[in-house]
Amino acid sequence: MLKLFLALILILPNMLFGQHTIKGKFTPAQSYNMALLYRVTPTVSKYVTNAEIKNGLLEFKLDSTIKKGIFKIVYAIPQEDYNFDIIYNGKENIEFTFNSETGVKFQSSSENKLLASYTNSMSMITHSIGNFYREESKDSLTLNSIFKTQREAQASYEALAKGTIALEFIKANRPYIPKTFEDVETYVKHLKKHYFDHVDFNNDILQSSDFFQERMLNYIFGLSQDNEDEITNYKKNIDAFCQAMTKAPNETKRVLLIDLWQQMIDLGLEEVANYISEKHLINIAKKLNDTDLVRDLTVFKNTSIGNKAPDFSFEITSASNKITKKLSELLSAEHYVIVFWSSTCGHCLDEIPELQKFIKTVNASKLKVLAIGLENEPTAWKSLIKNYSEFTHIYGEGKWDNKIGNAYGVYQTPTYFILNRDKEIVAKPYDFEALKSFFEVE
Repeated sequence: MLKLFLALILILPNMLFGQHTIKGKFTPAQSYNMALLYRVTPTVSKYVTNAEIKNGLLEFKLDSTIKKGIFKIVYAIPQEDYNFDIIYNGKENIEFTFNSETGVKFQSSSENKLLASYTNSMSMITHSIGNFYREESKDSLTLNSIFKTQREAQASYEALAKGTIALEFIKANRPYIPKTFEDVETYVKHLKKHYFDHVDFNNDILQSSDFFQERMLNYIFGLSQDNEDEITNYKKNIDAFCQAMTKAPNETKRVLLIDLWQQMIDLGLEEVANYISEKHLINIAKKLNDTDLVRDLTVFKNTSIGNKAPDFSFEITSASNKITKKLSELLSAEHYVIVFWSSTCGHCLDEIPELQKFIKTVNASKLKVLAIGLENEPTAWKSLIKNYSEFTHIYGEGKWDNKIGNAYGVYQTPTYFILNRDKEIVAKPYDFEALKSFFEVE
């Protein structure tokens, strides 16, 4: 009995911890140090394990408790930018190579290889269709032949993927395929109209992956009308996408539209970002009782370029008397810089002296600086501001819970806003050098 017990102890770890492995080779090797593995569901990404990437090589060991599904490998930070999805079917090991330029390629794992093969094949066919239209060919037999190949390829891959997780992606990616010859305008019109025909926004597998996000971005940025401007195209495509996902859970809508909203901000398209929030996202946030999101969207809109800057009061000393002023009451300069900074912020202590040097070179009637010190307590701040007498200093009590900072959506220091004489926001420079460039161009 003792021997049997010892034998079970020796076997059990192999049963629990030696079921399957995920192995990867990352290049260039020196660019990678650590990777994290998550199992993704529609509502949460659950941490599974982590491993060092040694000389470019990675290995995750999966035990028998790990169920099949969609997994995400994170290889750098921020995690939301540096990751990729894989399918684990609970039946086989996975091996891949990864390069940030060329992406992931699978050497083993039937489902991942099948999905990659499908994606590559359909991409090549789409490329052939694009070439046909670019060449302005009228050869209907050739185009119909390409469409026939596309139709057969789709059917073949769906048959091959039967009973797999990969099938969900292949079905959802089923393209619009004309039955007869169509000119390019008709084809693009139908392609847009039917782009989401086979996408089930309630599918758990698709919700657990990046599929919806990729589909959304390809549609909004990839399908446009030549006779309309960029902003109009984006707005129309956003409306069409939101219509397509009408039956999706509000949580799914929220995640996708926040991502799209942030993409538009990163591209400097604040008008489009605000269109997303006002027409679609705020309503969804309210249905989910997400008051933080409603507040953040509203604050961003209020501090977008072209809007009047949120007004606030502050005290100044004049002839030994303290006077309360409002931002809106200031009339002495052509431009105003509002800078949120802190005595404990290293970047601030580098940039604030540079800002002071710069404004000394500018006529006082051209530029005024309102420096708002976001602090937990004023001692260090009071000592520092003596060095910057050219600024109007405002004590931002409460640091990240300061009323003025909250009204401007400040989450890091230093943060700059440039206002014109009418207190309209005309620029939001990322750093001092960008601020300086704004005035040099002016």
